[in-house]
Amino acid sequence: MAQVEIVTPGTRLGTTQDFLPGAGTYVRPDDLNAIGGRGSTIVAALAGFRIVQQPTTTAHAAASASTAAASHAMEIDDDNDAAGAASARQVLPSIHVVRDLHDANPIPAIGNVVTATVTSITSRFAKVNILCVGSSPLREPFHGMIRIQDVRETEKDKVEMYKSFRPGDIVRAEVISLGDSRSYFLATSKNDLGVVFAESAAGASMLPVSWCEMQCPKTKAKEFRKVAKTF
Repeated sequence: MAQVEIVTPGTRLGTTQDFLPGAGTYVRPDDLNAIGGRGSTIVAALAGFRIVQQPTTTAHAAASASTAAASHAMEIDDDNDAAGAASARQVLPSIHVVRDLHDANPIPAIGNVVTATVTSITSRFAKVNILCVGSSPLREPFHGMIRIQDVRETEKDKVEMYKSFRPGDIVRAEVISLGDSRSYFLATSKNDLGVVFAESAAGASMLPVSWCEMQCPKTKAKEFRKVAKTF
């Protein structure tokens, strides 16, 4: 259950040691807490409701697996270092501020599968607008980013962004990090994630022919994509 309270701009919400900063917040620069090793202060950017969202079960499971692997690799006499590494790998709850509690957008959380439209491409990442969280449509989109290292699971050094996505594509992706105050970090590395809709130059909805290609039904021309497996 999310914890809710009313806040105003500038209200101290917590620190990055305890929370991940989400929508409607920012991290105070050059903060004394950070110098003291207690994490930077997270501050409300607007007046509204403070919401603390707990990590999903998927995120907890991923963190636990990562922590177990790290602990197994540690030497016995490095107990303190191992404990620090385990703590760093824990998935923290995220903290957000929304203006209207009842009409608020569903808030993406780590482990959520989202639907997004690609808005622009560079050689290193694709920018997207998140349209749905799970099956819940958003009143206003969140910004997201798919980095080149998060496109697929294997042969990451061979990934080319322009052969994976194009502006206008609709993609299914998983939230892997809250990123910064501007964008969520998304991944399409799993088989069922990637492009689910793309339009060809002829204006037709392309059909998937493999995990890395789609074909125009009119012209039969093929284009590269990181295709989501939908069956």
